[in-house]
Amino acid sequence: MSFIRSKFNIGDADLNRYLGEALSRGGDFADLYFEYVSSTSVGLEESIVKSATQGVTVGCGVRVIHGEKTGYAYSDDLAPEKIVAAARTAAHIANGPASAGAYGFKSAPRRALYAVEGDGLSLAEKAAFLQRADAAARAYDPRVNEVIAGYADTERHVLTATSEGFISHDSRPLARLDVSVLAGEGANRQRGSDGGGGRGGAEFFRTARTPESFAREAARQAIVQLDAAEAPAGEMTVVLGPGWPGILLHEAVGHGLEADFNRKGVSAFSGLIGKKVASELCTVIDDGTMAERRGSLNVDDEGNATAETVLIENGILKGYMQDRLSSRLTGAAATGNGRRQSYKHIPMPRMTNTFMLAGEDDPADILRAVKKGLYCVNFGGGQVDIANGKFVFSASESYLIEDGKATRPVRGAALIGNGPDVLTKVSRVGADLKLDNGVGTCGKEGQSVPVGVGIPTVRIDGITVGGVNPARGATFR
Repeated sequence: MSFIRSKFNIGDADLNRYLGEALSRGGDFADLYFEYVSSTSVGLEESIVKSATQGVTVGCGVRVIHGEKTGYAYSDDLAPEKIVAAARTAAHIANGPASAGAYGFKSAPRRALYAVEGDGLSLAEKAAFLQRADAAARAYDPRVNEVIAGYADTERHVLTATSEGFISHDSRPLARLDVSVLAGEGANRQRGSDGGGGRGGAEFFRTARTPESFAREAARQAIVQLDAAEAPAGEMTVVLGPGWPGILLHEAVGHGLEADFNRKGVSAFSGLIGKKVASELCTVIDDGTMAERRGSLNVDDEGNATAETVLIENGILKGYMQDRLSSRLTGAAATGNGRRQSYKHIPMPRMTNTFMLAGEDDPADILRAVKKGLYCVNFGGGQVDIANGKFVFSASESYLIEDGKATRPVRGAALIGNGPDVLTKVSRVGADLKLDNGVGTCGKEGQSVPVGVGIPTVRIDGITVGGVNPARGATFR
């Protein structure tokens, strides 16, 4: 704690003063969020390192809650008078007598899910990761003609103090490496991408996954797409591969289970706790306590310990992901899902690592039981309407299933459906749960935070695939 406090040069007297100003006009609750971030990023194109940056940002956000209203202000200057000014600004949401007291702050419980030791690598050594990826991708196949690679890491130190007398802190490492490859054959040009990382430093790319492994996978995807036919269209059986296809679960279902949408009654899952919302084969978890995973946190951005939260159990909706505001208003227990992009942003309920538990089926048996359908291995972008659950996702790598085998690659497939409805159509779940490689970033109301996703092999009976209409020539045999 003393190390974190030294980053911000604050003591209990300072915290009491700032919280007193925050609650000087009344209010039910106030908190302070201090943040110090050191970051590195490197970018490579055309086999040349074209960008490299290192920097530090520091600031403090002040929040006041009064009923359903929230006042928020921040300062990127930690001078006491600047924080006091921010606190007074946030205080204007309330209207009443001062409600702050003096606190002897107690440390909130926390875990130790990741170590912050510093990787000790220079900027040049980190740039060398990208040069290695570039060389590996180009060596994979002569049709690879463009490689774009990026590396980024951050070391984030945060401290939260509340008007309830709790103080918490965390030091959060995060590293990620991405490779995108463009392959061409005549006028046919296709792209593949891969990457990974987690709660750690650059050492991850020496031990867990090397830059070369990401590069070869990105190149493989691009080359596969060169031979892909246009995807068919229509309602069909779809099998999702394990791992990254869990992004469909994250978008189509996960956002709808965040407490703010349900508190306001605007989610397709509002008011359905205790009701069946999915196949009995489906159990969906959000878990911020997984060691070194990208979406994990020792404490959330409100100072609450993260948790393993069961959202759907055997098809029954069990609960929502809560932040402090929603839990205060609804009386639900906090789940450690209050997250924010930075000290400039207000916290809100967000996912951490969201995944479906493994089932009992052999993945090979799941494919063998499908006479014709679509096998989706990787996904690109997608979007969802929280109010009605409707989603559209593009599959970046998929194959026809013909007589129980994954055969011809197809491109241009888009899965179209409704989140609550699609889970009811899950008929088989594999025993091969896999989490993504550590690349997930989730956007909500203009804020981005790192997340994890995962899923086992899953069969969905009857989902609409948008592609080329069979009447135009792309058909199943």
